[in-house]
Amino acid sequence: MFSWEGKHFSITDPKNVSTVVYQINETEKEFKKDSPKYTVTRLDYTEEYNGDLKKKTFYVDNPSEEKDEFVILSFGKEKVVINMAVLEDDKIVVAKKPVPFKFNTLYSEKESEYKDFKYTPNLKRPISIIDPETTEEVKPILYFDEKTNEIKGKCKLKANKSYFAFEIRDKKDINN
Repeated sequence: MFSWEGKHFSITDPKNVSTVVYQINETEKEFKKDSPKYTVTRLDYTEEYNGDLKKKTFYVDNPSEEKDEFVILSFGKEKVVINMAVLEDDKIVVAKKPVPFKFNTLYSEKESEYKDFKYTPNLKRPISIIDPETTEEVKPILYFDEKTNEIKGKCKLKANKSYFAFEIRDKKDINN
């Protein structure tokens, strides 16, 4: 017999739009001192096609008992629409007051590596870099920095290609 613990919600994408959803996680108390305050986890999903429409059902595997917050990124031609949402009980609501986050479009004429970023000890990261054409994440290369005694990551970016990167931040850190 199967048992599934979690919640789910659906979003319907029009033609030429692809939506991905990230859950915002506050770093556990025991890791907070030397780790990023927030990390992001991409939600798994399934797709159903109906003509030009694509219904995606996103799965929240370990919902909290209070509320869960999400970043919803809808990639279209030449633009990204960014929304915030909150899942409370069994209802998802687009947030009226979004959590501050920083995002950039990354582009280079030559192949490059995108900065070192810290991971929490349980290997969660604060930054996600996405290829807007495929909406797939650029997987970071992990390494142990012996000088700082931390697990860090770097992403290799292809030349002449744009990427979308975002990070969840505290309001007080939003301009940094």
